[in-house]
Amino acid sequence: MKKELICISCPLGCHLTVDAENKTVTGNTCKRGEIYGLNEVINPVRVITSTVKIEGARLPVLPVKTNGAIPKNMNFEAMNIINSVTCTAPIKVGDVIIKDILGTGIDVVAARSLD
Repeated sequence: MKKELICISCPLGCHLTVDAENKTVTGNTCKRGEIYGLNEVINPVRVITSTVKIEGARLPVLPVKTNGAIPKNMNFEAMNIINSVTCTAPIKVGDVIIKDILGTGIDVVAARSLD
């Protein structure tokens, strides 16, 4: 199976053709494009950025993000968990809001401090 995509590893935006069966990439100008293309087709992952409700702060929501990438097919389930969380101020940037989301070993952390 061949898939075409645009590389986002650097500003060049190379047009890649990835052959998942043979694990080859063409169209890349650098090694990062080859790595990106294979990963995107074989094992796509994403960092999630979102917000959670917060009580006792001057804002109603706290920006959060995963501190690493999780498998793309888990994004909707992870968002359901994130949307169900309410935390309480004060929160410091980097505080763990959800530990080990979906057993991935990745935490959801605060992306901002709120008193």
